[in-house]
Amino acid sequence: MRILIPGGSGHVGQILVPYLTSLGHEVRVLSRSVEPIWDPGDPDSVVRHLDWAEAVVNLAGRTVNCRYNPKNLSEMLESRVQSVETISKALTDCAYPPRVWLQASTATIYSHRYDSPNDEESGIIDPTEGPPKWRASEQIALQWEEALFRESLPTVRRVALRSAMTMSATPGSVFDVMVRLARRGLLGTYGDGRQYVSWIHERDFCRSVEFLLQENSVQGAVNLCSPNPLPNREFNKILRQAAGATVGLPCPKWALEMGALAMQTETELVLKSRRVVPQRLLAEGFTFEFPQWNEASSEIASRLVR
Repeated sequence: MRILIPGGSGHVGQILVPYLTSLGHEVRVLSRSVEPIWDPGDPDSVVRHLDWAEAVVNLAGRTVNCRYNPKNLSEMLESRVQSVETISKALTDCAYPPRVWLQASTATIYSHRYDSPNDEESGIIDPTEGPPKWRASEQIALQWEEALFRESLPTVRRVALRSAMTMSATPGSVFDVMVRLARRGLLGTYGDGRQYVSWIHERDFCRSVEFLLQENSVQGAVNLCSPNPLPNREFNKILRQAAGATVGLPCPKWALEMGALAMQTETELVLKSRRVVPQRLLAEGFTFEFPQWNEASSEIASRLVR
């Protein structure tokens, strides 16, 4: 297939583009700074690329690894919704629009919960509950998906990729950061350790994207995550073992808040319980190569540059 990937120069794109290319797909990445350049606010800058493509996978969006102040939240929302609206408008102007549009979304759209897992059918989505910053990130996720399905595009199959954290050996990735924390003794239990961590191995992320490109019957929201989320206490313990770390100092909420401020990030990323499962992928027959965290973390850690 000819696949267009706006925002494909980020961490996820660095994993996905080589994978799709290795399967024989022809991939074109759109960036703000490297040719071919696009403007996420200008539909005309993307029309000719969409006419070329048979599929589009939009990964554009400002990183969530930041402080959730009004400026950053505004940029997070605008970068996501604007790029979706631009692609949607451009598709209406295409002579030969691609037949499928996979749009990045997030498992953060689901509410914080310990009791039952969130699947696509019965998962709880309620951005009126929880701390204000948690509600803000959930509201951004909701508006992101609303923009995807707002316009009538009868010839384009649209899928929202509600992805959990993609675990990869890419330098600077979330897994890389967590391993470095583990080797400094800083990956003990976070808070009370009950909050669930949802995740997906980089290979299963790429395989699921390629699967959804080909499965013509699938549209709407799809969770991209391992079928086995874990409580933070267990998740961090397994990761410490994979990283070769023997000590993990427990970190209460107040210490996490101080650390998040120093690292210019938010505790929502580690304290919110993201208990998400991939019901639709499993129902469609997708099989995971790395469904268990112990195997996934050991495999990725073995490829990290020490």
